[in-house]
Amino acid sequence: MIFRRKADDTEDDDYFNTPYQPEAPKPVKVPAPSPEDPKYYDIDDEWEHLRPASRNWRYWFWLIAGAVVACGIFALYVRYITPYSTMEIQYGYVETIARRGDVFKTFEGIIIPYKSIADTIKPYEGDIIFSTKDDHVAATLRRLQLANLPARVELARYHASVPWRGESRIIIVKADTADVNKIYPVTLNHPLIPGSDAATRDR
Repeated sequence: MIFRRKADDTEDDDYFNTPYQPEAPKPVKVPAPSPEDPKYYDIDDEWEHLRPASRNWRYWFWLIAGAVVACGIFALYVRYITPYSTMEIQYGYVETIARRGDVFKTFEGIIIPYKSIADTIKPYEGDIIFSTKDDHVAATLRRLQLANLPARVELARYHASVPWRGESRIIIVKADTADVNKIYPVTLNHPLIPGSDAATRDR
């Protein structure tokens, strides 16, 4: 039987006419010598075998960047979010209180410490400049201011102030009235304290 080539067939379509081309041999991977092999120490640098394997520079970049970001977040949290002093009790008279703020409205005021009025021997430590967002606390302080009564307040101190919390680093959490005769017994006869025995006798 004789097979004849079709008219539209070419030699390129006949794969059997393509000459055989062997594949190039793959390079043989030579394993790195182990420390037990004497060739392990036959290198130019005598200390090269003691150096640790170098990591990719991207690994160290992202590791350092992550550590910096974590430290920054922790520092911001400690400075602006968490208080460093809580459950602090102070007694005093409310000198002024007002609601202030352009965007964040908070109550700002000043309290004259009771111990500074009662004990004139110690140096004056300064007024308590406070902030609060609680409407109930602000109403209580305003009532005590108008009645000229001493206030008992619970404070929380922060390292720094933030606009949404108030202008001051001192935040009043709770406020209530106090009995002037039960705060400091040494001041029961102080004539400058409203409600004391000496102030009552002077009337």
